[in-house]
Amino acid sequence: MVEYTTDQNGNRVIVERRGGAGRVLAIVAVIVVVIVALLFLTGFWSADVTKKGSLPSVDVSAKGGSLPKVDLDSKEVVVGTKDTTVEVPKVKTEKESISVPVVGVKDNGGK
Repeated sequence: MVEYTTDQNGNRVIVERRGGAGRVLAIVAVIVVVIVALLFLTGFWSADVTKKGSLPSVDVSAKGGSLPKVDLDSKEVVVGTKDTTVEVPKVKTEKESISVPVVGVKDNGGK
C-alpha cells in the first residue's frame, strides 16, 4: 500500500507500507502448521488407529415397474397464417446533394 505525506519542508513524500492482513494470516498459518508438525514428530501427539472402520452393508433391490395408464383428452393446437390488413409505416429514401468534409494528403514534391 502506498501513502502520501508531507515532510518538514512541505514537500510531498511517498511512504510505502508493506504487509497487510493477508500476509499476517499466511504467517500465522505457517506457524500453526510448524507447531502441529513438531508436536507429532516429538511424540507429544500421536494418532494410533486401532479400530478399522467400515461402511455398513445394505441390501438394496428394486423391481422394474410400468407407467400408469392415463386417458388424456387435450385441445388441438392449430398453426397457420391468414391475410389481414394492417397499417405499416413506409420509409422512403431520396438522393440529395450536400457538402461533406473531405480529408486528403497532397504531395507537393511529386509530379
